[in-house]
Amino acid sequence: MNSLLDASQTAARLPYGELAQQVRALFADETVQVPERLVQPLPGGGSLFVMPAFDSRIAVTKLITFTPANAGTARPAIQGDVVVFHVATGERLLVLDGPTVTARRTAAVSLLAAQQLAPVPQGPLLIVGAGAQGRAHLEAFAEGLPLQRVFVASRRVGSALSLVAHARDLGLDATVVRDPDAVLAECPLVVTCTPADGVVLKSQPRGDVFIAAVGSFTPRMIELGPDLCRHCAAQGQVVVDTPHARHEAGDLLQAGLEPAAFPTLREIVLGEKAARPGPVLFKSCGWAGWDLAAARTAVRS
Repeated sequence: MNSLLDASQTAARLPYGELAQQVRALFADETVQVPERLVQPLPGGGSLFVMPAFDSRIAVTKLITFTPANAGTARPAIQGDVVVFHVATGERLLVLDGPTVTARRTAAVSLLAAQQLAPVPQGPLLIVGAGAQGRAHLEAFAEGLPLQRVFVASRRVGSALSLVAHARDLGLDATVVRDPDAVLAECPLVVTCTPADGVVLKSQPRGDVFIAAVGSFTPRMIELGPDLCRHCAAQGQVVVDTPHARHEAGDLLQAGLEPAAFPTLREIVLGEKAARPGPVLFKSCGWAGWDLAAARTAVRS
């Protein structure tokens, strides 16, 4: 069996629904360990990520580069691999395509959060950012939620049109919008997955909104206006993906909010913290545990 999987082969091993369930199962597994990831700044504005994780059966390391300057070019912003090893024998089991794992596991985590927290899971859904993460979140939400209608906003019109066409292929009613704030009041489901180099949403959202903000993962990166973040914290609930968000969640930090004060997705899923009524902001920064969940899914399949 070929253990070196390309992007399409990796995607085939990672169906969103099963991946979301593996993320849920990960929360209850006491053998899971996730060391601190290394994020090494590179000349020119890029970053090198080294992200290990393991459980009692398999160990993974994701080795990827993030190059924001590649946005809008033929080269992807995220490149690299996820290497999967058998713990007992040390044998290499798989090498997965890193960008595909990153896109699909991030979308699966957002899907699990939406399934757990979204008051109106049928949408309409607003996606801000029409790159790889926008596509993955569209597919994940279309698979795991009773979604019917989608709005897509992107600074690149061609990317927005392409994602809308994909949404229609999935059987959804889809429309391009120029100003995402203009349709925010219509959308109880929102995903922001931009390069996070500036605020893309700032209007006050609906009282029953679920927002998954996935673009920013450093203190300086931002997608959501500070007032929007503070509104969700005061009137509803902010949930972070992991405790590591305390030094990575730029949207929250720039709003003067302390990420450590908010419940994690694990605490919500396991019932250790209760969901609260009102607008929900789910801040996702990324974690090698999600890559371990993806590796588990890929090995099982």
